[in-house]
Amino acid sequence: MARAWIYDRSGQPDFAARVRKAKSAGRKPPARWMVMYYDRANKLRSEVAPNKTAAEDRRDKIAESLAGGTYVDPNLSKVAVGEMAEKWLASRHDLKPSTWWKYRGLLDNHVIPRWGETPLNAVLGEDIAVWVAELVKSTKDKGSGLGPSQARHAYRVLAMVLEWCVPTRIPRNPARGVKPPIPLEAEHVYLSYDQVEKLAAAAGELRTKYDKPTACAAVNRAFILLLAYTGMRWGEAAALRVGRVDLDKRRIRIAVTFTEVGGVQHEVLPKTGKKRTVSIPASLVPLLKPLKEDRADTELLFTTKRGDSLRSHNWRTREFNAAVHAAGLEVDGLTPHKLRHTAASLAIAAGADVKVVQQMLGHADASMTLNIYGHLWPDRLDEVADVLDFRRGQALERMAA
Repeated sequence: MARAWIYDRSGQPDFAARVRKAKSAGRKPPARWMVMYYDRANKLRSEVAPNKTAAEDRRDKIAESLAGGTYVDPNLSKVAVGEMAEKWLASRHDLKPSTWWKYRGLLDNHVIPRWGETPLNAVLGEDIAVWVAELVKSTKDKGSGLGPSQARHAYRVLAMVLEWCVPTRIPRNPARGVKPPIPLEAEHVYLSYDQVEKLAAAAGELRTKYDKPTACAAVNRAFILLLAYTGMRWGEAAALRVGRVDLDKRRIRIAVTFTEVGGVQHEVLPKTGKKRTVSIPASLVPLLKPLKEDRADTELLFTTKRGDSLRSHNWRTREFNAAVHAAGLEVDGLTPHKLRHTAASLAIAAGADVKVVQQMLGHADASMTLNIYGHLWPDRLDEVADVLDFRRGQALERMAA
């Protein structure tokens, strides 16, 4: 039995009368042609068509989609994007709290205002491309004024919502093939050994306007040196527990990191979701030892003088920025995260290969490390060519002998 066929309603006894009645009343007459089919649940469905040719085209498409398993109930594809976006976000229990709230903000500020009332089946790739272009357009040109990176994130959230609806509500994702903005290449800042030491020393000597040590002065020097020489992320170092620091083996086990959502600090898995171990330079052991003495393994290694955990915004504005100024470092774009870049650059200069740096920084794979720091490895093309020349010469000499 055919899964889809055409039905001509002109054969119905009362069809002609219904057409005349509709015309006399000034209404649109009933359509003559209908496409009948059994859907995937074996339920009989029908659609009207304006003419026989359109009915035949629709019948063929329905039959093809049913045979290929790509059939979508037209009623399901009429649901608004905003409704599906809320369901999609509610289903993402796998996300970190900070990522979930980031997606929430992108939906509320950029995706739903434009697409919230649009039915899924009315979303076109060309309209998504126009929307992406408007995101990066300046506000004076009636755009959103977003940077390429933020616009890319907004596009990605919309694309994920639409992909979630494939194939039950839409046969394909209209966001596929749309080119998102290319984020600007970040300017990396790499400090020298001298600059790192000046910054750490200045941070350890910070004082308040009342000539008292600042809240974190007692731990600042060790904290900054640890960031600059191990490549730990700020949140990983701030969440470090005493029991995860082995000074005898000079190893640190990174198992969690701090993240803040709505002003509340949470302890979550590291960025890649994987734990890792990093090595401690021997010269840092004497600085870290006093922070471990007579303390329980579960206590935080770095705390304020009141015993509270370090908070990212407060530490950066009150401690780090003040130390940069006190050290007289005239380095544009210097932030705590740049100490991680510094650690990578110093390790590469010391001879570390890409796999060592990848493990040290906790990157998901070596390609990520190369994409970020590949330019720091020395150009050894001539060196390799010289060795090849030497080996070839040896071969030629053997053949001539």
